[in-house]
Amino acid sequence: MFKQKKAVKQGLHIIIVGCGKVGSTLVEILSNEGNDITIIDKDPAIIESLTNTFDVMGIEGNGASFTTQEEAGIKKADLMIAVTNSDELNLLCCTVAKQVGNCATIARVRTPEYNKEVQYLTEQLGLAMIINPEYEVAKEISRILYLPSALEVSSFAHGQAELIKYKISEDNPLNGIKIADLSTVIKTKILICAIERDDKVYIPSGNNHIQAGDIISFVTPRKSVKDFFTQIGVKTNKIKDTMIIGGGKAAYYLANMLLNMGMAVKIIESNKSRCEELSILLPKAIIINGDGTNEELLNEEGIDCVGSFIPLTGIDEENIILTLYAKQVSKAKVITKINRINFRGVISKLDLGSTVYPRYITSEAIIAYVRAKKNSMNSNIETLYHMYDHRVEAIEFNIDKESKVTGTTLAKLPLKDNLIIAFINRSGKVFIPSGSDCMMVGDSVMIVTTHTGFDNILDILE
Repeated sequence: MFKQKKAVKQGLHIIIVGCGKVGSTLVEILSNEGNDITIIDKDPAIIESLTNTFDVMGIEGNGASFTTQEEAGIKKADLMIAVTNSDELNLLCCTVAKQVGNCATIARVRTPEYNKEVQYLTEQLGLAMIINPEYEVAKEISRILYLPSALEVSSFAHGQAELIKYKISEDNPLNGIKIADLSTVIKTKILICAIERDDKVYIPSGNNHIQAGDIISFVTPRKSVKDFFTQIGVKTNKIKDTMIIGGGKAAYYLANMLLNMGMAVKIIESNKSRCEELSILLPKAIIINGDGTNEELLNEEGIDCVGSFIPLTGIDEENIILTLYAKQVSKAKVITKINRINFRGVISKLDLGSTVYPRYITSEAIIAYVRAKKNSMNSNIETLYHMYDHRVEAIEFNIDKESKVTGTTLAKLPLKDNLIIAFINRSGKVFIPSGSDCMMVGDSVMIVTTHTGFDNILDILE
């Protein structure tokens, strides 16, 4: 045991087993949100680093060991999160925890064979959740490819609403428009809920103007997305083919999704035996055995005329260089996967197209679960999404019962500043509310804010 906590915080007692990229991200966010965190890892250097940086307790050992879990306080824990590199170890950690304690359990499971059995494993082992970073990354990339004009696409209201990030160009008809006057330019109902300008992010009001270079995030019902882009003169042509560099699990999941969308897929992978596996797993894809960072090979395989280009190697620097090269020699839609978060300020200034961060995609579902478990049950968090380097949160709440926010028009609610109510989903119908609308029991409501840590719909009130 390396470090005793300074004080008991008001929050959940959470045990995190495995402190790699995802584990350390969870430690940072969940400890900052006031939870009582104990970490378990076999590497003493990792434990020492995290316990010196954050107010957490660290234990060196095997997370599946009854003795280790007991030392970590499993009998009083609210939640065990197992995110080691081994699927089997994660499942075993959760199984032991369920036997010893009375806590909820979350396991990271990445193997494709297990991914087909998620529901069975969840039910049989009594897990609260199974998370699969590579699968979630593939889903995010496939959403972006479905709408290639966007930088990011996130789904809410069970897929009925989209939150879209988009960069405004000089010749865009929205350039110079006052937000209150949007309806004079476009007939599609959208709500601009965040703007990034000169590295600053803010929640806009109707008096703000849109400028060239702005990165805006807007919400609209899913069925209206393509209408919006058509009205501002942006083509939303379907991408017909893609080139993926690297043949790991994320590449497999993504290729499967894109093939099912009718897209032609080419994967370049350096490991011959992995190529043979992929040829069997993905008979409709073209699998090339070669070095995906070789300029000559990329040119031979048609990088200059491909519809989309996605480097999914395990090395961030390679992914970044490949993206920059693709943008130089082609008009492909490029999406860059970045595992580490070092130098994000520098990376954000590079023209990398869309970027995905697996550790954040994975952690968001867990953070949403933790906040929902902490709250006072006036509402539950349905979806949580971080934007603009965690400076903005989009949260969808389910409203379970009457409270101070229900039955009163939005115009009369004492809402906090830097916050906007983006949509209301009522009986499966999504609409962007006006000041005369009100929230009702049974609604799901999405808010976008620069505040952090909301776990209850009542947090929106002053």
